[in-house]
Amino acid sequence: MEKNIAVIKGDGIGPEIVNEAIKVLDKIGEVYGHTFHYTEVLMGGASIDACGDPLTDEAVEQCKKNDCVLLGSIGGDTTKSPWYKLPADKRPEAGLLKLRKSLNLFANLRPALLYDELKAACPLKEETMEKGFDMVIVRELTGGLYFGERSTVTEDGILVARDSLKYNENEIRRIAIKGFEIAMKRRKKVTSVDKANVLDSSRLWRKIVEEVAEDFPEVTLEHMLVDNCAMQLVKDPGQFDVILTENMFGDILSDEASMVTGSIGMLSSASLNETKFGLYEPSHGSAPDIAGKNIANPLATIASAAMMLRFSLDLEKEADSIESAIKQALKDGYRTIDIMSEGKRQLSTSQMGDIIASYIK
Repeated sequence: MEKNIAVIKGDGIGPEIVNEAIKVLDKIGEVYGHTFHYTEVLMGGASIDACGDPLTDEAVEQCKKNDCVLLGSIGGDTTKSPWYKLPADKRPEAGLLKLRKSLNLFANLRPALLYDELKAACPLKEETMEKGFDMVIVRELTGGLYFGERSTVTEDGILVARDSLKYNENEIRRIAIKGFEIAMKRRKKVTSVDKANVLDSSRLWRKIVEEVAEDFPEVTLEHMLVDNCAMQLVKDPGQFDVILTENMFGDILSDEASMVTGSIGMLSSASLNETKFGLYEPSHGSAPDIAGKNIANPLATIASAAMMLRFSLDLEKEADSIESAIKQALKDGYRTIDIMSEGKRQLSTSQMGDIIASYIK
């Protein structure tokens, strides 16, 4: 099988971690008889430096010609980088927002699971940690507050800023369907998170989610207010299977969920449209302070490549093989510096990629 993958290495540690994911993908191709063709695309600070734009229209078209997109990380030091002296729509992160919108990537999947081998790094109480957890946050990605109308104007001599939060029923319905479909492949429970006691948009969200739930009678649906959900993620994360929520709530909750796993450097993510096309990236940022030092953790990017094989390329066995290799490497005591503990063997970024590739049989 031959597949075409657009590769956005990005900024900071992005090139280093993507190189290790490609190393593992090439090993998958070798073992399972596939050929992956890579097309490099610029986005973020690298694109600003080369083209004066965080994402050109030509780059978007390049991505569309491929089966999926593998992304490292974008952005830099917001206090020092000249990129952050530019207008907001010309900064690195604007490129990612444009790409999501251009490719209609409305569904963001953020798994958060506690590996047995990393329980010592979990910041939660020991009894909570011992129960473990394995959840997926399904976040609506192209609507809501981040894409609403915004303005900053002077009224009566003072500055007034406005950001509008808007959803229509079709936007809610399609992300709800995605959430329930994923729940059907897992433990068949959806927790829909909103702020329906205050917001009209949340009341519509709740109404449409309940309509969708009628088509999935095997799935248990519960509603939870976002502030309570934030508390429950710390108190008892094991109660969650699929968390379904809107854009801003999902952004905040998925970062919280990632940190209770012990390291954000372990967690993958996928952004999907209504076809099998998707964008795959680690949940963490570009970490400019450690860029070029060969110490970044590539496991989240490698795990994102596994999600890419599963969701966009229909290569289930191959995805399982990567995920098993990650677990085996952790079981055998291999660690990068961010998850290092006493008695384990510390590896560089490239060494961890080598180890994972070596476990693909």
